[in-house]
Amino acid sequence: MTNTAAQGSPLAPEWLAVPDDLNKLHEPMWAKDVARNGEGELSIDGVPVSELQRQYGTPLFVMSEADFRARARAFKDSFDAAFADICGGVDVYYAGKSFLCTAVVKWVEEEGLRLDTASGGELAVAARAGMPGERVALHGNNKSDAELNRALDMGLGRIVVDSLDELARVGAIAQARGVEAKVMLRLTPGVHAHTHEFIATAHEDQKFGLSMAADTTDEAGVSAAEEAVAAAAAHPGIELLGLHCHIGSQIFEPDGFALAAEKLLRFLAAMQEKYSITLPELDLGGGYGIAYTPVDTPRPAAEIATAMAAVVRSTCAELGIDAPRISIEPGRAIVGSTTFTLYEVGTLKTVRVDAPAASGGDGGNNVTYPRRYVSVDGGMSDNARPVLYDADYSAVLASRTSTAAPQLSRVVGKHCESGDIVVRDVYLPVDVAAGDLLAVPGTGAYCWALSSNYNYLARPGVVAVRDGSARLIVRGETEEDLLSRDMGA
Repeated sequence: MTNTAAQGSPLAPEWLAVPDDLNKLHEPMWAKDVARNGEGELSIDGVPVSELQRQYGTPLFVMSEADFRARARAFKDSFDAAFADICGGVDVYYAGKSFLCTAVVKWVEEEGLRLDTASGGELAVAARAGMPGERVALHGNNKSDAELNRALDMGLGRIVVDSLDELARVGAIAQARGVEAKVMLRLTPGVHAHTHEFIATAHEDQKFGLSMAADTTDEAGVSAAEEAVAAAAAHPGIELLGLHCHIGSQIFEPDGFALAAEKLLRFLAAMQEKYSITLPELDLGGGYGIAYTPVDTPRPAAEIATAMAAVVRSTCAELGIDAPRISIEPGRAIVGSTTFTLYEVGTLKTVRVDAPAASGGDGGNNVTYPRRYVSVDGGMSDNARPVLYDADYSAVLASRTSTAAPQLSRVVGKHCESGDIVVRDVYLPVDVAAGDLLAVPGTGAYCWALSSNYNYLARPGVVAVRDGSARLIVRGETEEDLLSRDMGA
């Protein structure tokens, strides 16, 4: 027994509706210059996907440079406008961990943003791209002495310290070099973001930050965060700039951001009064969500900025303090929707799955329904997020349009793992066949960055398209690349 297309499949999750038109693109999931051309083929800034496949092969990450720049500029302009009367504007740090290469660093700098890094390797990319050190930040919960020395060599604008142990090491290294390290303290405000457990980062039971809870040190009533403030303010090798927090990733609701801002401002005011110091900066992190599926509801940058500015304005007025210079760290919200991954379809297989009978069935007994598996030439090596976080994605037939009926499908990769799933549930035309191209939107963040060589697959290249022209910004690997580090028997 099968359901009609109009009813949808009982195997589908509740949120997944049967599309009225399988050929239509849900705009929030795509770069602004992605569309279907006159032949029905998906194109980006006028370049058809068949041409991209011909030149670069598949799998392939396809990025709109214009869309990246527009989203970066929207964050900078929106937050500057919202905070103009509070602190003169906002410093926007692009979170490089989401996706980083030298071309992107140059775009970031040209659009007036700064750069947030999380390792020595990311610092190396920033340096190669020529980003001035004072516009770069370094994160990480376990920075090595080599990374800290590199940060000081580059004259970084801020080192975001994550623990009391690291604070002591940063101070000692800087003092031995006869310099002051510019430091911000990452705090955990105990705000629980509405997101997956593995990407929520401001609650107590996780590896990041200095706790603001009063029982986290041996001294009664003094938190680890306060102990760090006192130690940093007194250390000759440290210039304490201010405080930092990050409550998680892929967050749509504003409540968590507002509560974290209020808690940190109150803490900042208390520390300034208690220790007679000025903390001129406050970084409220990132984590703004994007649309991976039609039911995701991302907030425009201007709306986020207005909401956050209102909290900062009112809280500073209540506390009677000058507002610190605010900074934020969007990554996914800038790069995520700029990019789709292009795959070629290979093997197709339909299986039958037992599920409770749909309404009007045979008295509640289980009924068998079809689910189609559509295999593509990539998988968990180019998108690990579904297997890591149960992340949901969508997909469309990209090489042509179709008037065929929708069929519930699962897009899977070619790896030797049953969990190698790219898109868990999506309706695709029933006539999808080997050789067709599929496009999965929203893969700009954390897909290439998390890619691997599992099963010795070469990692895909990244193509940037602008003004009707495509160019590689990251070359795809070859088998020779994979073998080059194998030292032999």
